[in-house]
Amino acid sequence: MSDFFANTRPGREVTHGGATFELPILYHRDDCFAAMFACDAREARASLPSDQLHPVTLPGGKAIAIVAAFHYIDTSIGPYGEVGVVIPVVHGRKAPTLLPALLEARWPGFGVTVLHLPVTRTVARDAGRGQWGYTKFVADMAFEHHPERLAVRLHDGDTPILRLVVPRCGVILPDRNPLVTYSVRDGDLIRTTIPQRGTVRNALRPRGASLELGQHPLADTLRRLRVGPRPFLTRYYVERAGILPAGEVVERGVRPLEGWRGEDREGAHTVVYR
Repeated sequence: MSDFFANTRPGREVTHGGATFELPILYHRDDCFAAMFACDAREARASLPSDQLHPVTLPGGKAIAIVAAFHYIDTSIGPYGEVGVVIPVVHGRKAPTLLPALLEARWPGFGVTVLHLPVTRTVARDAGRGQWGYTKFVADMAFEHHPERLAVRLHDGDTPILRLVVPRCGVILPDRNPLVTYSVRDGDLIRTTIPQRGTVRNALRPRGASLELGQHPLADTLRRLRVGPRPFLTRYYVERAGILPAGEVVERGVRPLEGWRGEDREGAHTVVYR
């Protein structure tokens, strides 16, 4: 893994709000798990900031929404938690049905548009919004590690947002594909290509996977997308590392994508190993 991070330091120091950090941000170790849900294609398309972003669709015409959780254990900006709500898309061309790049991210223009990205620390929020335009806000996260499953409970103070449960099962595969994200900063569409190294387990319609929604703008987004309680695919990383560089402008004059801003505070971040 040391070769993976070669030539990333010294980095370029930048400051956004209360966050001063080096680019790229290095993620040496984290726990990551995610679930993919069928969702309403019209609502997915309406949530995107550009007409050049096209949702990936399933047979039958449904789009896809992903809820992903990250417990960052060792990073160059310190530990924190993060939960993402994203839509798989292709930029610049229509996405074919059930894009093979859903698991093989080399398809030209493939990536995920980030609708919401709560984090547990203000430094992560300020860095994400300032550098990439990520829709970050500070929230509270309680992670659970069980022998059979991984779970996260996301809440905003006393307001429940969601609870995601992903079982530890599935086909084991190495993952060398980058994670590509689309976000909006000052009217520009930013594409960020994040190299990854890890080992992942993918499971089709696993038993025990679930998503519970609370009463919050983030949960309302998932309801508007008509996301059901059971995913069609889950994944979790046995091990994972990543490198987050500065993004690049791929389109100008797009629609705003601000997300929920929340309160200016530090969030609670707990991890329990059962």
